[in-house]
Amino acid sequence: MRNLTKVICILLFAVLTGLFYGQKQQEEPPKRTKIFLEHANTLSFDSELNPDRQILIGDVRFRHDSSYMFCDSAYFYESANSLEAFSNVRMEQGDTLFVYGNYLYYDGNTQLAQLRGNVRMENRETTLFTDSLDYDRVADIGYYFEGGMIVDEENELTSIFGQYSPETKWAIFNDSVELHNPQFVLYSDTLHYHTETKVANILGPSVIVSDSGTIYSSRGWYDTVNNIAILLDRSEVYSGEKILIGDSIYYDKEMGFGEAFGNMHLVDTLQNITLEGDYGFFNEITNFALATDSARLLEYSTPDTLYLHADTLKMITVDEEFRELKGYYGVRFFRTDMQGVCDSMQFNTRDSILYMYQDPILWNEDYQITGDTILVFMNDSAIDKAHIIDYAFSIQWLDSSYYNQLKGNDMMIYFENQELRQVDVSGNAESIFYPPEDDGTKIGLNETKSPYLSIWVNERKLEKLKIWPAPQGSITPIPDLTPDQKTLQGFYWFDYIRPKDKDDIFHVVKRKTEDVQQRTNNKFRQPNEEMERRSTVAPPVRQPDEPEGNSENDPELLKKDEELYGIIEEDSIHLEEDVDERDEGEQESEVEEIQEPEVETEN
Repeated sequence: MRNLTKVICILLFAVLTGLFYGQKQQEEPPKRTKIFLEHANTLSFDSELNPDRQILIGDVRFRHDSSYMFCDSAYFYESANSLEAFSNVRMEQGDTLFVYGNYLYYDGNTQLAQLRGNVRMENRETTLFTDSLDYDRVADIGYYFEGGMIVDEENELTSIFGQYSPETKWAIFNDSVELHNPQFVLYSDTLHYHTETKVANILGPSVIVSDSGTIYSSRGWYDTVNNIAILLDRSEVYSGEKILIGDSIYYDKEMGFGEAFGNMHLVDTLQNITLEGDYGFFNEITNFALATDSARLLEYSTPDTLYLHADTLKMITVDEEFRELKGYYGVRFFRTDMQGVCDSMQFNTRDSILYMYQDPILWNEDYQITGDTILVFMNDSAIDKAHIIDYAFSIQWLDSSYYNQLKGNDMMIYFENQELRQVDVSGNAESIFYPPEDDGTKIGLNETKSPYLSIWVNERKLEKLKIWPAPQGSITPIPDLTPDQKTLQGFYWFDYIRPKDKDDIFHVVKRKTEDVQQRTNNKFRQPNEEMERRSTVAPPVRQPDEPEGNSENDPELLKKDEELYGIIEEDSIHLEEDVDERDEGEQESEVEEIQEPEVETEN
């Protein structure tokens, strides 16, 4: 509120003084009055050469209305109501304005004083230096046109052309303008400056350089006392590796705070990240940035840019190299190799992990991945692996009627060259896949259930399946399938939510009522973190359809289970149509392998 009040006051002052200044220029000049010679040591004239010119020498003093003019010698043209003054020229107007120079020509009718050579105009704490100055007493404005400088207690301003009004305290500078302050230097094409408030009005292409950064603007205001700026017309604030751009910017240098309104961009040149929004701010001291209202994040460290939208985006600079990015509410992102949606996200450049929370969905090519929480691991900005924690579900689209599916408590997915290569499922693993013939036709639906599962994919085709321990499986011919058999419990295909391009991330898509996920525990219980790191060993829970050979009292199976929980690979079989149940104490199966994919099971 304090900053807003200060900004409003600056704006009102600039507008009101500008109006007053304009009215002052439009006032009609007063009536003509005569110039009086008050003193000179000697007076002479030459009636033949110039009878109207009086030659005055020594302590010359003139008066015109309330102004006094002093010099060492002068020519006085009484009939023309003008004079020329030489050496140690001084003009005084009241007790606040003093003008000095080597030469003066003064016209009493127009009240225009033209001073040349080492000119100096003093008005209280403000001093103007130039070599040529025209001072209009009617408008109370001094003009210089061969370079000049104005100095006050705060700043030093120079330009090729300029003017100063002792009454309004406004100075106008044009061409090669420089404002020097102990904390910064302002370079401009056109600048208005008020010598009392120390506010500079930027009216042309300008650059403000300081130890903390650089500002580029073509229109705005800068309070040189409080170091507060209001910048318009797509101004840019550079602070270290950060660039803040906006239609309008409020910038407080002392607080290190920049606030942008309208089409805001915050560019991190070190991390190749840009925050966008219709509103945002950046704090140089805390290194905290925020963007909202059509907020978007761009990550372009590789040619394939990541576009991410959320209601609110935050960026925290952890140190010179690392950033922490957070998105809240309605997160949607798009990149050629992956797309995703979730309620909130976090990305750390230190470990290159994207955390997706609350109803996350991740897509890669024909694959859809869902779960309670998804962690996407990046390597050189390319997707390396994904960790799905709780309610993990992976679906591969084959055609409009058939989908390969995996689900379980926990899932790790590995990528190579931005394509899915391997999936490991831990706890209550279930799968549905359709083995293809050589001509691409489907043999049937292969369904498996086991505590653990791994698959390998090559060129988007299932290459190998491994399930262990105590696997269950069946294969059903395509003609015998019912609609309920085609999907696992909890199957939802969210393709209508998937962002299609970088602009579609702003498209709000709500889940259909029938697609609202109901979280329920899987049928199979997950082994307890390698059985509490193998501190105790217990056999897997026997399912109702398992053979009695899995009895907890069987010592041979206890031995096998202990080995399996230690991730010891021992036996494998190939599935054809069914996984045969074996006699008590033994579950090994050997079935003729009919085709790819290869299926490995371990008891």
